[in-house]
Amino acid sequence: MKKYDVGIDLGGTKVLCAIVEKNINNNLPQRKVIFEVKKKTKKEKGNKKITSKLFEAIDELFEISNIKQEEIDSIGIAIAGQIERKSGTVVNACNLEIKNLEIKKILEQKYSIKTNVFNDVEAAAIGELILGAGKNHNDILCVFIGTGIGSSIIINKKIYRGISGSAGEIGHIIVDLNGRSCSCGAVGCLEAYASRSAIESRIQGAIKKGRKSIITELTESQHISTKHIKQALDAHDEITTQYVNEAIEYLSGGLASAINFFNPELIILGGGLIQGIDEIYLKTVRLAKAKALRIASEKTEFKKAELKDYSAVIGATLTEEYNNAF
Repeated sequence: MKKYDVGIDLGGTKVLCAIVEKNINNNLPQRKVIFEVKKKTKKEKGNKKITSKLFEAIDELFEISNIKQEEIDSIGIAIAGQIERKSGTVVNACNLEIKNLEIKKILEQKYSIKTNVFNDVEAAAIGELILGAGKNHNDILCVFIGTGIGSSIIINKKIYRGISGSAGEIGHIIVDLNGRSCSCGAVGCLEAYASRSAIESRIQGAIKKGRKSIITELTESQHISTKHIKQALDAHDEITTQYVNEAIEYLSGGLASAINFFNPELIILGGGLIQGIDEIYLKTVRLAKAKALRIASEKTEFKKAELKDYSAVIGATLTEEYNNAF
């Protein structure tokens, strides 16, 4: 068996490519990221530009690692969007403006390496189930909050995908019937209220209306990162605090609804906002439990994603282990 895989996490603002070393310890799979390349995708949108950015990142990864393509067993790519898994096609990734991109075919033709394609949170859920926070659990809801909000449902240690393969789109549950527009084309989606993009949009709107914020001193661009949000919170910035608390209210409400409906034994939270700002994680968990029905919530446990930034990268390389283990 070849010793390495390539894991790729393609999100709304960045692509992370990694060489993942494969080992077995006491009959259990082990994964270790040994080289990585990260590229921003904020400005690159659409099929052609995203494909070009992927090639750039993968080529650089091979160059810096000095590992040859022939040494790679497979490529696993996790994408923030709706996936047709059999053909490996990205049907729609609204935050990347991708539609009907045959990414499996494209990567296999370019690199002659077997490629597996996942939704990003599905891959992260597999990583956390096998090697992370979900190792000793059966029924799990995995929710990642970053540019958007995605989730994956695990029932009896198996990903539940639904009849069309799109189950788990918690970011697109409706929280306001007459609410804000979402990048998916609908209105009132949770993602439009509780993602980093939602917080960014609210802060920018307030600044344009003349409200003062330390954010203008932290970044000269229109982009407000998780790092900027944390710095502003630490400085007790009024606007940032207001809109982060607003996002927490919506996010905790969405999670409380999920607890009432699904009643999982574990909810794993991850993504940039959760990993980068402890206050958001702690407040969200406390409020979600308070808002949910007592009987439903009292046994539901919360954990942070243990694989952190590598949940999707590592999970995308665990196809064989996932299929064989459960």
